[in-house]
Amino acid sequence: MKTGSLTFRLSLMFVVAVVAVLIIVGIAFNELSRHHFRALDAQALEEKMEAIIQIAQEPGANTEQIKTRWHTLLGAHPDLSAVFLKADGSLFFAEPPQASVPSLAQATEHNAVWEWESDGHMFRALKAQVALPEISAPLAAWLVLDVTTHMHFFAMLERWFWSVLIASTVLSAALGWLVAKNGLRPVAKVTQTAASMSAGSLKERIPLEPVPDELRELITAFNSMLGRLDDSFMRLSNFSADIAHELRTPISNLRTHTEVILAKKRDADVYEENLTSNLEELNRLSGIIDGMLFLAKSDNGLIVPEPVELDLDKVISKLFGYYELLAEDKGVQLKASGSALIFADSVMIDRVVSNLLSNALRYTPPGETIEVNIQDHGRRVEVRVENPGPEIPPEHLAKIFDRFYRVDPARREGDGNTGLGLAIARSLMHAHGGMILCTSENSRTTFTLSFTKSIMDRPDRAATSKHS
Repeated sequence: MKTGSLTFRLSLMFVVAVVAVLIIVGIAFNELSRHHFRALDAQALEEKMEAIIQIAQEPGANTEQIKTRWHTLLGAHPDLSAVFLKADGSLFFAEPPQASVPSLAQATEHNAVWEWESDGHMFRALKAQVALPEISAPLAAWLVLDVTTHMHFFAMLERWFWSVLIASTVLSAALGWLVAKNGLRPVAKVTQTAASMSAGSLKERIPLEPVPDELRELITAFNSMLGRLDDSFMRLSNFSADIAHELRTPISNLRTHTEVILAKKRDADVYEENLTSNLEELNRLSGIIDGMLFLAKSDNGLIVPEPVELDLDKVISKLFGYYELLAEDKGVQLKASGSALIFADSVMIDRVVSNLLSNALRYTPPGETIEVNIQDHGRRVEVRVENPGPEIPPEHLAKIFDRFYRVDPARREGDGNTGLGLAIARSLMHAHGGMILCTSENSRTTFTLSFTKSIMDRPDRAATSKHS
């Protein structure tokens, strides 16, 4: 379903708001005006009725004198009529003479004032008792005011209101469109900048200076997204270049060896020697490809641990037995301390710690000691692999877990020196809901594995997450 442009929607909301305000104001003005006229009419009727009663109560006045004065009082108001009835219902006085008692069948009463419509006219009336000296029973007096002019005024007011409302709607629609169009210019600028973005212009950013406050958060998020895209694109470009570089050397070696062997007939020993060399290069290629496939699966969430209860002390002891001969050859000692239980994938944890140990053995000078310390902090378990040796510069610490990243040609990560060992270790830790950190200072480098027990603290819970 198409929702329309933002300019149209803002203009429409502006028109609806204006029309709603005008209608509310119009209704309020109409009701206040009607109330005002009703109050004025009631006041006029009450004043006339008081004057009639005062004339009737003047001392010494007879009936004819009272009628004459009533005629003088009421005759000057053509819209006003009066009817006076005796107790038996007979007519005592009327002004004008043809006036009659109103029929109140369709009348409504507001604060003792009666109101009704008849033959296209609108009337308001007031009833009171008037006592005369010469008549024992008081008279029933009716004052009737013709307020038809008020009806005409409100009818004209209503016509003007609807005319103004229609004109205001059209005008507000035009003004709303102009206001929305001008107000959304920064959005159009953002759209234009976003449309012009390409792989070669990811470093561009949308300036925040001329942007209104409402769009700053959006543009800040957009600029942050561009930064992440630029970083990911650069990593991907570097990764592609690294792949080409890593695969080119073994393939070039294989091709050169093969070309040399095939150049002329040779002894079987020579063929065997070159085939052995080719096998080493093929093993290296296989290691690179396996590492790349593993990382690709990890990036797509296809690496799911199968957790079991692991005693980290036993895991470290088992790996020490594997690396013990290599450590002795290099004159390096292995030392472990601490213990803790976690639920994790045994094969994956072996691979992570093995990568760190092989990496530590590569850079630990002879006569030094590699220390592995296990610390149980309750809901968190840490495994620290610390070795003496050359420090890693601070600017490289955040990048050593990138694929194929090397601080220098002499410092190559584990996993067959392919530069994928630390990247794989980080992926495996992320698969377990943990993390891996590195610090390097005072001629000592420490890799810390951090496991959160609340992530995988029961085998049944971990198995459920695996199948979800």
